[in-house]
Amino acid sequence: MRRKLIEASLPLDAINAAAAREKSIRHGHPSTLHLWWARRPLAAARAVIFAQMVDDPSEYAVELLEDPERRAVAERELRKRRGEAAASGKTSDSQPEATLENIAIERERERLFGILESLVKWESTTDEAVLERARREIRASWRRTCMENAGHPDADRLFRPDALPAFQDPFAGGGALPLEAQRLGLEAHASDLNPVAVLINKAMIEIPPKFAGHAAVNPEKRNEHGGEGWQGATGLAEDVRHYGQWMRDEAQRRIGHLYPQVEITPTMVEERPDLKPYEGRMLTVIAWLWARTVRSPNPAFADVEVPLASTFMLSTKRGKEAYVEPVIEGRGYRFEVRAGRPADAARAKRGTKLSRGANFQCVVSGTTIVPDHVKAEGVAGRMGSRLMAVVAEGDRGRVYVSPSNVHEDTALRADPEWAPEAEIAPDRRSMFTPLYGMTHFKHLFTPRQLVALTTFSDLVGEASERVRRDAVDAGLADDGASLRDGGSGATAYAQAVALYWGLNVSKQANRSATLNFWDTIGQKVQQVFARQALPMTWDYVEANPFSASSGNFNRQIEYLVRVIGNSPIDASVGTALQMDAQTQALVAGKVVSMDPPYYDNIGYADLADFFYVWLRRSLRSMFPALFATMTVPKDQELVATPHRHGGKKEANTFFLTGMSKVLQALRRQTHPALPVTIYYAFKQTETKKVDGIANTGWETFLEAVYDCGFTITGTWPMRTELTGHLKKGTNSLASSIVLVCRRRPANALPVSRGDFLAALRTELPPAVRLLQSGNIAPVDLAQAAIGPGMAAYTRHAKVLHADGKPVTVREALALINQILDEVLAEQEGDIDSDSRWALAWFGEYGFEEGEFGRAETLSTAKNTSVAGLEQAGIISSSGGKVQLIRPSDMDKHWVPAKDKRLTVWEALHQLVRVHSGDTKEEQPDGTLEPLGLPWDKGGEEGAAALVHALAGDAERARALCYRLFEICRQKERPTEAQSYNALVQSWPTISALSQKHKQPQQQDMLDKP
Repeated sequence: MRRKLIEASLPLDAINAAAAREKSIRHGHPSTLHLWWARRPLAAARAVIFAQMVDDPSEYAVELLEDPERRAVAERELRKRRGEAAASGKTSDSQPEATLENIAIERERERLFGILESLVKWESTTDEAVLERARREIRASWRRTCMENAGHPDADRLFRPDALPAFQDPFAGGGALPLEAQRLGLEAHASDLNPVAVLINKAMIEIPPKFAGHAAVNPEKRNEHGGEGWQGATGLAEDVRHYGQWMRDEAQRRIGHLYPQVEITPTMVEERPDLKPYEGRMLTVIAWLWARTVRSPNPAFADVEVPLASTFMLSTKRGKEAYVEPVIEGRGYRFEVRAGRPADAARAKRGTKLSRGANFQCVVSGTTIVPDHVKAEGVAGRMGSRLMAVVAEGDRGRVYVSPSNVHEDTALRADPEWAPEAEIAPDRRSMFTPLYGMTHFKHLFTPRQLVALTTFSDLVGEASERVRRDAVDAGLADDGASLRDGGSGATAYAQAVALYWGLNVSKQANRSATLNFWDTIGQKVQQVFARQALPMTWDYVEANPFSASSGNFNRQIEYLVRVIGNSPIDASVGTALQMDAQTQALVAGKVVSMDPPYYDNIGYADLADFFYVWLRRSLRSMFPALFATMTVPKDQELVATPHRHGGKKEANTFFLTGMSKVLQALRRQTHPALPVTIYYAFKQTETKKVDGIANTGWETFLEAVYDCGFTITGTWPMRTELTGHLKKGTNSLASSIVLVCRRRPANALPVSRGDFLAALRTELPPAVRLLQSGNIAPVDLAQAAIGPGMAAYTRHAKVLHADGKPVTVREALALINQILDEVLAEQEGDIDSDSRWALAWFGEYGFEEGEFGRAETLSTAKNTSVAGLEQAGIISSSGGKVQLIRPSDMDKHWVPAKDKRLTVWEALHQLVRVHSGDTKEEQPDGTLEPLGLPWDKGGEEGAAALVHALAGDAERARALCYRLFEICRQKERPTEAQSYNALVQSWPTISALSQKHKQPQQQDMLDKP
């Protein structure tokens, strides 16, 4: 079968940069539709699916050369390369052989990389021109595949040139993968056991295309625009907004009295002159800040309920500081809000907390409140709460005022008619509230929050009926067919719109619980799920859903509207179904990319119950099958949860057994011509095997994939976090690894270890060169090289030792790393003897000192001398010690054309210096002045000027970067590793900029004295 781009090379750095950037994007991003844990970045999902569908150019090289224009370009490039090689008298093993075919393939990969680099940008999510370029490539590859398989016995079903294969993700979760498949023109199918995930996917891939082009039915927009000109899901978005506003206004009419304004009285102004601008005004409250209370452990004050406050600071913003001060009055206390910096800032910052655990201090007696006392009070039902402060909307920011009896009493008078009775799962790794008596979901909300959420829930059904009536008036068929039954008339449309409101109520719960906290820097309400857990909060914030600030209902609706508006305009069909990945058969004949659960990292089902209880109340009548159970289904969830399966060992067995079933089904059913991609992001733990050898989760998963009949053809590290420095190990920046897998032929035979090793020595070097030519960052090279290495291992039924025992995955990985080291070491052969000495010395000493005798011995082996190395400007030698010169200490006046002993080592480290911006010299008066060299600008522009001056040695310097990074990784030298990695990552820009330099002008500058 045709090799796909993802099985050969990727512009990984561009993909990772786009994925990392995406973390800071909010408006219109699917993550704002509804929270889901560990959602894959859209950039990564889009890139993987595109590269999974598009042929690698090596599969159609002959066709490329049949194009006269492409052939002419390749011939010019070939003449140029041969001329440069002849002029330099050197060859480079780090580059593929210069042939017409290879050059045509390189050029075509560059073109595809250009498409990919544009495709992964956030702006491209709605750029139809960019998306259509990508779709054309997918369709072109698909037509080639169909022609090649025209004689397949099932060609009519599997290889139709006019119909792309459908996409399936059996662990759809947050929906990034099916959404991006749909954006790329594929019919998208998403399935998940979790009903919350199913609803999210319905909202993203099923409903928008179903009602694409429909006009809004609300009278306001219908009268304004009529029924024409509604592109994509804009009509749907407008109806979600319009009727969502009605829900908000109706809820305020019913329960607005529970959210009183705060009056700024003359008495308040007398005590707080900073409130003078608001005197006599009624301000809308943004939030009420509460502290939990327990009875004092001091017997003399056992009747006093004292606060558990993690901080008394309300705002730490410079110039706008505010804090709470507890004022002791006899045996009691009250809270007063003060403006400005507190006299005892440290005490205000820590509140009544004494330590990282749950140690507090009684404000009235000074007695320490130990964790066991807090837990005992909570379990006994004696944990209460006390209003600490009120936050209101001011003219230019927040206004903090002291609590009043009116506001506290109003909150306590709320009388909810319903509360979620479901029990919180007993997983004490992430569910912490039960330790303090908060054992059921109803305990996570104040009475006022329960009233608000139940009111909004009830209004979902009422608003849906309004939509249905207006839809009939707008001309939609009143056929009574529901959305779940495939309807597309007024009833189905009303339910579709209602689904978004149900999600909004669920999202509102994330901002309306006693686990929310006040952000003293951003001065806003922070969500419950700041991490993947139900944490215990001591002081919490109660948001006003009717305010104009964080946590309000309208803002959540607006997030929904923007996501709907960003749906693909001409989206293909999408479906989202509730199914167990272990038993479903939807993947048959489809292309599959999946992001399985992360072993035991996240308890999706347990966490999703927080949302499910509200979704069920809002939407159960519309989706009865989806909400048939009281809580999210858990027994078959593929997560290694010890509390559910009786222990860690049993949970591990359950997970691996279930994942094997999924993989075996994929092996049997997925499309035979297309690879499967799997995101691996499990916790890298180690387990002891019977023979006592530790096995990592990575090895275990690779072994499971292999045992289930797959050949692994690629392993791509995908970084989705911005990190300021390199940590130890090459995977420090990688949040997940994408495995590329194909069906292993049923007739695959076993081979010997020797045959496997021979295959590695033959196949890995060109694969590594290809990865390097794609400018893969050194930090990612070792992981990416596992792909072609594991391809040589997993395409065989078994790899056997001479005694007949199988070569394990662990042994195979060790051999792959060994050959990779040899490949990188062989690239030393294209550098000078001085640089080979420096490389060997660096491996042992880095930039630290070593003994002269050792340096002398090594210089003999490398056919150089210590004196010559000094003359080359790469070492210093004195007092019986030898040391490599650091880039920052190298000669800043250095010019390649004037160096009589030019080394690749110095060329590289001068590039590192210039790239870092170290291009000025300190003058006697302490100022820094440029040196008058073409590369004085530093950064990428300066490095480009130096690359041009270095000519062919620049590529040798780049190749050396990979070897040095690998040494730094092995020797745990993160500082040096970062500089080498950064240079290679910038190389495409540096190379492009270097082409703009004109040799005659540069030479004139270099010849100046």
